[in-house]
Amino acid sequence: MDQGHSSRNQRGYCHRTGCNVNQKTAAEGELKHLWIFSLFLALTLISGHQVLAGSIYVRDADTIVVDGTPVRLNGVDDPELGSRSGQDAKRWMVNFLRGKSVRCDLNGERTYDRWVGVCFANGQDIGAAVIAAGHALDCARYSGGRYGHLETPAAKSRLIRAGYCR
Repeated sequence: MDQGHSSRNQRGYCHRTGCNVNQKTAAEGELKHLWIFSLFLALTLISGHQVLAGSIYVRDADTIVVDGTPVRLNGVDDPELGSRSGQDAKRWMVNFLRGKSVRCDLNGERTYDRWVGVCFANGQDIGAAVIAAGHALDCARYSGGRYGHLETPAAKSRLIRAGYCR
């Protein structure tokens, strides 16, 4: 082998200054992406927030399962599944989410088996949508009141606000 030319040995490592510019650029790009991902992961862990995206299953109007992780929609007060309103709310949620891409920003809190967060379907806040559609109420204790203006008069007269949301 001529020492002035670059080549790879059997393991794929470059000899001397042997990597060509394209090989170096690809390796540097991979390291840059790994570094950015590591930074994102570290910031996520430090802040206590987690982002989920993936397949969806609807438990009821305030709980969805995203890629196997149950998520309680922060600040949403929906009727119980045992009631007709609860069944209607779940049906609405299933139809609303059908075919949409869902992403959840978890806040690090848990309630029972669920993580708490705000979820988005194709960029639209799911909690805001279910409340604006009249199938749930704002739970100001947890939402800070961000959904209050979306409550419909019909929902306010028909649905019973949970005691912990008053």
